[in-house]
Amino acid sequence: MREILIRNADVVVTMDATRRELAGADVLLRGGVIAAVGVGLDVPGAEVVEARGCVVTPGLVNTHHHLYQTLTRAVPGGQDALLFGWLQTLYPIWARFGPEEMFVSAQVGLAELALTGCSLSSDHLYLYPNGARLEDTIEAAATVGLRFHPTRGAMSIGESDGGLPPDALVEREGAILEDMIRVVDAFHDPAEGSMCRVGLAPCSPFSVSRDLMREAALLARDKGVMLHTHLAENDEDIAYSLAKFGMRPGQYAEDLGWTGPDVWHAHCVKLDAGEIDLFARTRTGVAHCPCSNCRLGSGIAPVRVMRDAGVPVGLGVDGSASNDAGNLMGEVRQALLLQRVAGGADAMSAREVLEIATLGGAQVLGRPDCGSLQPGKRADVVLWDVSGIGAAGSWDPVAALVLCGPGRVRDLFVEGRRVVAGGQVVTVDVAAIVGRQNALARKLRD
Repeated sequence: MREILIRNADVVVTMDATRRELAGADVLLRGGVIAAVGVGLDVPGAEVVEARGCVVTPGLVNTHHHLYQTLTRAVPGGQDALLFGWLQTLYPIWARFGPEEMFVSAQVGLAELALTGCSLSSDHLYLYPNGARLEDTIEAAATVGLRFHPTRGAMSIGESDGGLPPDALVEREGAILEDMIRVVDAFHDPAEGSMCRVGLAPCSPFSVSRDLMREAALLARDKGVMLHTHLAENDEDIAYSLAKFGMRPGQYAEDLGWTGPDVWHAHCVKLDAGEIDLFARTRTGVAHCPCSNCRLGSGIAPVRVMRDAGVPVGLGVDGSASNDAGNLMGEVRQALLLQRVAGGADAMSAREVLEIATLGGAQVLGRPDCGSLQPGKRADVVLWDVSGIGAAGSWDPVAALVLCGPGRVRDLFVEGRRVVAGGQVVTVDVAAIVGRQNALARKLRD
């Protein structure tokens, strides 16, 4: 792999231990890692990428997504519903998916993420209708070129047993555990620089049994993989937990082995002070999904309180049926604004929320090799062109990324390979996959 020298950036945002920002600086990529960061690097024979007019940051990290949902954006009947009603509208549509729908929707969702600065994305796939499998999304990620952390989700309690999903979308728990073992053994790569790590992710406390939650935790620890689920998303979620289990979601999670640095929970909008303390003590991670929480009327997650307590927090787009965009930089801005609505104009700075989106997300996903621009870290690098109209007139180019733009990247490197160049995805034919996606959506609608 040829050396690449990103040269003369207006600012390089390192996210290193002292959060250095270097003016007029260069970044050298070699063999999939960052070889050097500094001013005036001279590397004969390297491919030069001119970065004048750009802010360079680490790749953004998406800690929660449902990629298959890019096929069901803006669905009538679900546009104005709360979480449970929204799910009940969409479950029958998702039941008609198959392998092609999973593959194409993942391609489109990951390409959209790439254009908004994402280099590492998780995905929570918890339904497998009509022969769909986790590898449908893994294969899609390989074509786009993003670093991927898919999770083998599951639902096992259908409507006839008091659960939320229709019976047609649930699986036998024995079969779920067997497939979890299969996908971890086949696709999980624990090595530094891994392009694919697999997690285990029963969907939620209202769609799987207590036994499956416990067994999945035991299996994950045996296999050395991470655990993920939805938790404390809205008031309905809390009421269900109290009525069904006689306890709050945080206590339920702790009782079943679902706390620790190898666990991250999505949303956590309604955590109370005791649950926040529990997550801080156990280093349990949180995927904050601000746009989805707004779209579904779930509330404002107490991110300021979590951060101050020491809870690891990253950002997530969440599914494109509850967002409905897949713009990770949009989540950065929304996270900032919501914390200020809740806590005042000084509740969170642009630089802190950018840290959450990069280093914070990498920490939540257990990736100390990602999230910052330092020698030895993986070469996941974003070039943001701040010379255009979106940032015109800005005095602080780093804050401008969050406060005004640009919303799309100029260049994105993942593992030192170009995924976006000149504002265009270069690994897949975006027009072709969008065309196929729209055809599949029309078929589902009609």
